[in-house]
Amino acid sequence: MTMDPALLWEILKILLSSGGELADIYFEDTTSRVLEAEGREMERVSSGRERGAGLRVVRNGVTRFAATVDLSPEALRELARYLASGPDGGEAVSVPDPSRRTPGRLAMLEDPSSLPLEAKGRMVLTALHTARDFDRRIVQAKSIYRESVSRVVVANSLGVLAEDTRSHGIFMVQVVASDGQHLQVGYEPRGGIGGFEVFRELDPEEISLVAAGRAISSLEASEAPSGRMMVVLSSEAGGTMVHEAVGHGLEADLSGQGLSVYSDMLGQQVACPLITVVDDPTIPGRRGSYNIDDEGVPGGRKVLVEDGVLKAYMNDLSTALRDGVPPTGNGRRESYRHWPIPRMSNTIILPGKDDPEAIVRSVDRGLFVKKMGGGQVNTVTGDFVFEVSEGYLIENGMVADPVRGATLAGNGPEVLKSVDMVGSDLGYGLGTCGKEGQGVPVGDAQPTLRIPDIVVGGRDSGGSAD
Repeated sequence: MTMDPALLWEILKILLSSGGELADIYFEDTTSRVLEAEGREMERVSSGRERGAGLRVVRNGVTRFAATVDLSPEALRELARYLASGPDGGEAVSVPDPSRRTPGRLAMLEDPSSLPLEAKGRMVLTALHTARDFDRRIVQAKSIYRESVSRVVVANSLGVLAEDTRSHGIFMVQVVASDGQHLQVGYEPRGGIGGFEVFRELDPEEISLVAAGRAISSLEASEAPSGRMMVVLSSEAGGTMVHEAVGHGLEADLSGQGLSVYSDMLGQQVACPLITVVDDPTIPGRRGSYNIDDEGVPGGRKVLVEDGVLKAYMNDLSTALRDGVPPTGNGRRESYRHWPIPRMSNTIILPGKDDPEAIVRSVDRGLFVKKMGGGQVNTVTGDFVFEVSEGYLIENGMVADPVRGATLAGNGPEVLKSVDMVGSDLGYGLGTCGKEGQGVPVGDAQPTLRIPDIVVGGRDSGGSAD
């Protein structure tokens, strides 16, 4: 996508013609393709392209934003004049000429659009049939392939003009198993940032077997016990804990408004000394990675919690200006139709020194969480509830029988302070994070963790899981 720097500079001047602290323009050109199979056949094959621009001005702490698919110079000027108008206007603000910044690309070795559609279709149908044939109790199966390539240009009133190309791919299998009384769901996603090479080592049969096996294992499992107990979170569990219980509370829009349990706690102990948390969009291939954020700020690794002490919040340009701190490169938006807000990228609890197998052997009786499901957190209090999609009892230091219907409930800072063993391993998860009606691709990771005492919620023996 090519945009005239002189036009960008003109639009920024119009946006700030009535004053303001910040203005930016975000252009996006995205092509995408989706293949989805369900039942026994391909259900949907679709592709599309969308181009548009989002314009924003922040004046007196208030954001005015509008988006358009009309990229003609006059339409952009008219939209900028509309955003600049209003009763709270002031004197025009000078805008420096944008200086072009071209970041190093996160590698896209194979343009996904260059691969035959038939090859992608075979992946999807192979996964579907493998899942359906796994067990007669599989009553529903779905496999989905998604690819997208976005070319973005962003210019702002701080003098930034940046461009980027982003390619994402994700492949997922979801199955439902039933024994006539209970329903259990198995789900397994794979993917990341990059071209079709993201899928070159992907085995659609293996992904289906993981998802189907998880559903059948849960169907055959006993109901999880309830009460306070020792819990081991596997590195395979995914980073739901770090994402929900820690990450959202460290986003500067929430912490700056007193809407986070971590507000005004810089320099204070918020976790045990074994815990260090980083947010890092520079990791090759991970779903939450990027060269620049959606405000043109280079992505960089930042330490959020070091040895249990809170070191930093994640901010966008608006919250950075408000707080008088450098931007961290966490201003993200779902598309040109949305304004940027502080968001995570790849959020990670770094590995420790304990042998993961030794952590399990140290538990006489407890719960081993192999895979986390969804969750929710009250960022103001830090209280959370997470689902366990694959869990097992630990008995005499051994992983024993599977259980279903387990949940974990606790308080983020309290649980992190109580962690007493941190594994030397590291496992990644991926997903799409929702906040304020926007979804962005994210990654998370954690080592094996031992939590000495946490509330485990089970279900009545006669209940169903769906």
